[in-house]
Parts: sequence; C-alpha cells; structure tokens
Amino acid sequence: MPRKKPTARSYALVSLGCPKNLVDSERMAGLLDLQGYRMVAQPEGAEVVVVNTCGFIADARAESYEAIEEMLRLKKRGRVGRVIVTGCLAERDKARLLEKYPEIDQSLGVFARDEIATTLGRLERGEHEQRGVFRPAPSCPLPDTGRRRVTLGHLAYLKIAEGCNRLCSFCSIPQMRGPYASKPVEQVVAEAEELAADGVRELVLVAQDTTFYGLDIYGEPRLAELLRRLTEVRQLAWIRLMYLYPMHVTDELIEVLAAGSKVLPYLDLPLQHINDEVLGRMRRRVERQAIEQLLDQLRRRIDGLVLRTTMMAGFPGETEEQFAELLEFVVRRRFERLGVFVFCPEPGTPAEQLDGQLPDAVKQSRRDRLMAAQQEIAFAWNAAQVGRHMDVMIDRRVAGQPPAYVGRTYADAPEIDGQIYVTGEGLRPGEIVSCEVVAAEGYDLIGIWNHP
Repeated sequence: MPRKKPTARSYALVSLGCPKNLVDSERMAGLLDLQGYRMVAQPEGAEVVVVNTCGFIADARAESYEAIEEMLRLKKRGRVGRVIVTGCLAERDKARLLEKYPEIDQSLGVFARDEIATTLGRLERGEHEQRGVFRPAPSCPLPDTGRRRVTLGHLAYLKIAEGCNRLCSFCSIPQMRGPYASKPVEQVVAEAEELAADGVRELVLVAQDTTFYGLDIYGEPRLAELLRRLTEVRQLAWIRLMYLYPMHVTDELIEVLAAGSKVLPYLDLPLQHINDEVLGRMRRRVERQAIEQLLDQLRRRIDGLVLRTTMMAGFPGETEEQFAELLEFVVRRRFERLGVFVFCPEPGTPAEQLDGQLPDAVKQSRRDRLMAAQQEIAFAWNAAQVGRHMDVMIDRRVAGQPPAYVGRTYADAPEIDGQIYVTGEGLRPGEIVSCEVVAAEGYDLIGIWNHP
C-alpha cells in the first residue's frame, strides 16, 4: 500500500476521557477551524493530530499513553506530521511527559487549551523552543463558545463550571483542574443558546459538582435558577443533569426537577459508599443519614425519577462488614442505573498513603458482587417498562436494517446508559416520538413507533 502523506492544514482529533474533556476538544477544534485548518476523520494523513488526554485514573492514563504512542508511531512512519498532546494527562505530567516522549511536538495544559491555534502557528514557523505551555487556573472558566461539535447533531454537553473544591482523599482532579469556578448564569445561557441555534435539542449539563454551582460567585447555590433560565431556550427539548454531589440539593432545585418541564427526572448522584467510616476516610463530608433522607425526599417528590450513582469497591480499610452494608444498601435502594469503580491508589492523593490497602482480587470480587446485584435490579426495571409508552429521542438510523433506529428514553444518558431500538418509518435523528415498549433485552429496550 502506498504511503499516505499528510495533507496540508489538516488535523485529526483524538478525544479521551469524560464529557468535560470532550467540550475542551470541541472548543480546540472550533479554534482550528477558524484558522483555516480542516478536520479529517482519521489520524493517518493528517498534518496535525491533537490527542486530548485523560489523567483521572490509572486505566485512563494507560489509554492516553497508548494513544500518544500510536500517534508517534504514525509520525515516525511519515503518516502524520505533528503530534500535539493536551488535556489532563499533559497538565498532570507536564515536563515528565515530554521527557518520556521527546517526539511530541507540543504539550498544552488544561488551561492553555485556547492557545492551540497560536501554538500550531509557532510550530509551522519553526519555533520549537517552548514545547510545553501551562497556565494557572483562571478565576472564571474559559468560554466554550465556537465549538466544532463531534457529538450527534442534536446532543451537546455544556460545562457550567470548572475545577473542584471537594478534595476527596482518592481524587486527583483538583490537582489538574484547579479550584471550583462557576460560569456566570448569563454566560451559560448564552452558550446554550448558541448550541440550540446549531440544532441541539438535548443539553447535558456537566461539572465536577453541579450542585455546587454558583456558591463561589454568588454565595449560594444557583443551579435551580440556571435551570429555569435554560428552560426558556425555545429550541431545547431535554435538559439532563450529571455529577450532582449529594450536598447542596436544595428544596428549590427539587421543585424545578419535579415541575415536569424540560429538565428530565434523571439525576446522576455519585455516592461512592454508604458506610460512615468509609465515607469519612474518603473525605466525602456527608453521612449515611443525610444520604438516606435525601434519597427519600427525591423519590417522594419527583415522579418517575431515575437515579444513577457510582460506588467504589475496596477502598483502603473497607472491611467485609462495611462492604456488606454497601451491598445491602444498593439492593434495598434499587438505583435504576449504577456503576462501580475498583479503588485505585492515585499518586499524590491522601488515599494512596492510607493503611489497609486491599489485594486486587478482593477489590475485584467486591466490584463483581455489586454489579451482579445491580444487574438484577436494572433488568427488572427494564422488564417493568414493557407495555408502557415512552418518549424516545431518536439518535440514529441502524444502517443496513429495515426501518430501525437507535434512541434513548429520559432514563438513558448518552454513552453510559442503555438504548432503545425502535422500528418505524420516516424517523429523523433529534426527533422525540412516543413509542410502545414491547420487549426488554438486558440493559436495552425494544420499541415500536406507529405514525399517528
């Protein structure tokens, strides 16, 4: 096969990690587009490859290193021109990353994101002296306007804040993303309006902690107010909330969630554990009683509520009795959606130094037991939806099939939850239609749409 030489002023984007990182990737792509660069679908043949990395946990870092190495192999063979590494891993490792991979042309930290085009311009002029650009966390988050979106046309993530003040003992995010900084309400609304004008119908709000929103700049939580303002954006149909820390869930916020407006009755509420001693070692600053009371209140006041949470198995010092308490809690509370992480000691975090580090086999076994219990709960919930009519956001048509489509109900966040497969004629991505659920297949549903 003949060698595919890099095409002038073309770039490819490799975006890893969470939706917050994806927003950064889309912002960088938009800035490159403004300078006349052209995005290509595959790295091979691109003049520039931007690898936006994740540094959150060991598995994510391994994936980032693998992606960097793959792009450098392509560069060595002349299949790509330059390799620029950005994002959380670049921020975390700084000079160490360039020492490990001297073939990297440029490394940009998290808050040097908006310098992507000027950095590339320096490289084109042969200015190679400054190979790493790192900036301090700004007091106000960088704007996320002018993005070139790589998600489905009708779906977008919107960052409402940057950074985190929680300092959980197992988490390194504050080291990479800095302290919590909310975007002003008007800025978030303006960004939402821009996305809506670009065809977005489902807006997914993300931050490290969405319930903390507003406390740093207004002195009080303002998520409820923000949601009310966003529901006024006419083109939006669904607004989904992710990453709600259990503190600062106010009565006003619950009222907005219960109102049955565009804000979906879907909450992503990461809890991590339920045993008070473990929560204390995690530095979660919340206790079991408060969590139980919050869950009771949410279930009582919000009709049709779907709750997603995450738990951590095998935190240092977790006894079998404490794990059994967590397992009993999960079985009793019956979260519709739940994921489980195995504890991984992150370098530089307090949890890395805690006594009672557990063997990998114990941690994995506990994770598997939690997931086995959750699978029964999730499958039972899906089975209970059979016979219902549910609104479905159509995401895409299934290629090569009779009129069949993949969509999601309000209970399904993109990428992390299940899907519903729909048969019907003439549906379009971004359309919301009422479908009859006729079957459940594991974590997914099967539905039929009959044109009225």
